[in-house]
Amino acid sequence: MTTATATLPARQNWFARAEAWLDARGKAAWIVAMVLGFILFWPIGLALLAYMIWSKRMFNGSCGHRARHAHHAFKSSGNSAFDAYKAETLRRLEDEQTAFEEFLKRLRDAKDKAEFDQFMDERAQKMKDADKPDNGDERPVEA
Repeated sequence: MTTATATLPARQNWFARAEAWLDARGKAAWIVAMVLGFILFWPIGLALLAYMIWSKRMFNGSCGHRARHAHHAFKSSGNSAFDAYKAETLRRLEDEQTAFEEFLKRLRDAKDKAEFDQFMDERAQKMKDADKPDNGDERPVEA
């Protein structure tokens, strides 16, 4: 005779339940809880801030989330025609992006050169104006 023992999950304490509830709702829920903690009683907000920093809850998610999507973009779909189309489209978009970035660089360089030329022209004009006599005050010295 065998006895089946059902393993019931241990009843979580209030802290673990609150942590799971906030984790399910994301980083914004943690931030709202921290702000409310500061409003109600500042040590609560400070404790939540310290917990969020030390448990790395403030710094997880966003960067890794983007990296997962980038990896997923190059994953094979199983359809070779679609994969070839996707690879060609991504290559074309990367080429267009590179060309656009080069265009922006040329545009910035041209603007910088125009501003520098204007500065040099103004400087030369100031030097020329400084070298000119103002009202004809300079008279030849008679001997």
